[in-house]
Amino acid sequence: MATILAIFLLALLVMNVPLAISVGLASTAVLLTSDINPIVAVQRMITGLDSFSLMAIPLFMVAGKIMEIGGISKRLVDLAASIVGSITGGFAIIAVIASMFFAAISGSAPATVISIGAIMVPAMIKEGYDKKFALALIAASGTIGIIIPPSIPFITYGISASTSVGDLFIAGVLPGILMGISMIIYSYIISKKRGYKGGEKTSLKKFFYNFKRSILGLLMPLIILGGIYAGWFTPTESGAVACIYGLIVSLFIYRTMKFSELKKTFVEAGSLSAMVLFIIATANLLSWLITVEQIPVKIASALTSFTESPIVFLLIINLILLFVGTFLELNAAIILLVPILLPMLQMYGINLTHFGVLMIVNLAIGLLTPPLGVNLFVAKSLSDIQFNQLVKSVIPFILIMLLNLAILIFFPGITSVLISK
Repeated sequence: MATILAIFLLALLVMNVPLAISVGLASTAVLLTSDINPIVAVQRMITGLDSFSLMAIPLFMVAGKIMEIGGISKRLVDLAASIVGSITGGFAIIAVIASMFFAAISGSAPATVISIGAIMVPAMIKEGYDKKFALALIAASGTIGIIIPPSIPFITYGISASTSVGDLFIAGVLPGILMGISMIIYSYIISKKRGYKGGEKTSLKKFFYNFKRSILGLLMPLIILGGIYAGWFTPTESGAVACIYGLIVSLFIYRTMKFSELKKTFVEAGSLSAMVLFIIATANLLSWLITVEQIPVKIASALTSFTESPIVFLLIINLILLFVGTFLELNAAIILLVPILLPMLQMYGINLTHFGVLMIVNLAIGLLTPPLGVNLFVAKSLSDIQFNQLVKSVIPFILIMLLNLAILIFFPGITSVLISK
């Protein structure tokens, strides 16, 4: 069964069949060659979506779109500019800080790239920044969108691993900040070498003015995390709170969004949600087949005979994830791999929340690596550039992310220190 499954799935992916359809067809083909009733395929797909926690995904998709269309990104860029001022490489640093702010609102990497990139890429090019560097920076800093909470992949992982989504949100705060600081340091060094300018001089008056203009947007992640840990609402319900809050701020307070734009907002969010949930449904069927075949147990036995060290195990798993991330959509990779990895993680005594952060950071690198590289394609749409040039320019940022991943592997306290408080 496992062999048939692997052959069918690889063949369909090579033929460029959409992932959800590939997984569904491969799983159904296996069922047809076994004694299992094919109706199980429908049952398992429906069961995979029959979860209250999964409602958080479309809700946060809507919240992110509201913030994106509502023009929150421009206010965040202005706030970042008032923090950075005329520091060397200021525009690059502004791009990273603004991406971190927007990440804490949207929970989506591509949304962060398009929202901040649409403002910052033209500004950076106008100020003499190399186009390739500007696009690579925006693509890389956009990955912070799925690490700093709220994060849709954290919700997917929490459901798959039966782990607290609230703890995952808190665990992602410091790794996200660490990654942002790393990119700021690299941007400053490159800007110093190439003579890239800073922005306009800043002042406390300008900072407080822009802070006041953007404070309502910045409050959203604090309300979400605070509400979850105060017990006011669950992580799923926090998605609904984010939607209502975003609508009130965008429609009635900032007035940057019109009622006529609501249809576009809901349709775009609905389309994205449908894609993710379809993948989750078919991936649940595949996960069930993998479990029936006891593939996780066999892999676990092979690995434990190879090494008894949790660190060595984590290094091996992260190498596998780096490879998988280049081919699989992030949420699909989580749904497919977590059921396989779960018994092994428990066998090695690895904290599931810590591993969740490692997995998301690792798969975020896949957003920058072809052939999938979602952030690369989104960044490329912002300006005219050859794809291979963008790939070369993003390599230093991939190395920075790998360094951050290594730090998190060897210093697990970074992910747990805020939870323990």
